[in-house]
Amino acid sequence: MTSASMTSPSAAPAAPAFRGRIGSDMRSGHYPVPHRYRLFLSPSCPHCLGLAITHSLLDLGDTLPVTLLPAVPDTPDGGYAALRPRYEAGAHQYRGPAAAPVLADDWTGRIVSNHAPDILRDLAERFGARGPALYPAHARDAIDALDRRCEGDLTEAAQRAGGLGSDHPGYEAALDTLLGTLAELERRLAGHPYLLGDELTLADVQLWVNLVQLDTVHRWHLDAAAVQRIAGHRCLWAYARRLAARPAFGRHLDLDAIARRHHARCRGREAAGAAVQIVDWTTAHAPDTPDRTITQTRC
Repeated sequence: MTSASMTSPSAAPAAPAFRGRIGSDMRSGHYPVPHRYRLFLSPSCPHCLGLAITHSLLDLGDTLPVTLLPAVPDTPDGGYAALRPRYEAGAHQYRGPAAAPVLADDWTGRIVSNHAPDILRDLAERFGARGPALYPAHARDAIDALDRRCEGDLTEAAQRAGGLGSDHPGYEAALDTLLGTLAELERRLAGHPYLLGDELTLADVQLWVNLVQLDTVHRWHLDAAAVQRIAGHRCLWAYARRLAARPAFGRHLDLDAIARRHHARCRGREAAGAAVQIVDWTTAHAPDTPDRTITQTRC
């Protein structure tokens, strides 16, 4: 997830072309039955990472198969050749990129949705009977609000700061937005294991993906002082390491794939923050291993 100023025009994400939803019964057309649907995911895509984690948390391996795509899109427009037939089956003369993620209907060969937030919620609501309540009815407004806050004031603010560069007058404003959001999230986690209290929800999945992107992608375009200030939110990064130790999170984190996608798409200048690692994600799966990065203190 890089800003437009950091990517080539051909790689810019397009608006979702398919917004089908999984309904609760046969009248909906797309209803939840085992083995009917398939997820197409790329290990380097943050939206796909959130879906892969949710798929594992809900134990959907025997219900909803996953097809993994290459880390770097293999067509000039930023899409995947393997998905092109699915897109063309669903939209006559489709001209956009055949992008991931995709939830496809194997009965018809068509795409149900390529809109990650909708797919996440449908997995939790329609297929999650055996797993935890990741999107409980009483917390949906709060989960959606946190998702918007993290996307806009964390990820997009980091993109803006990195795209502008530290010598631009707008850099500090973007960085202040980012740091203010991290501080708010830190306060939320100071007394609770998860964002909404004692239970893991989709809000935690999506925040964790945003934190991974902040450390593995966005810090490469920030100055060292900014990355040190970001790393100072010790509770937040201890939380990120704790989730990384859970197999449903850590086993889907492909650092090489993220790096290859970033370097293939990025057009921004590397900054001094690239040298300041926040979390050693290669050891985060082992909670008792001393963290040799700048976030050694747990909250």
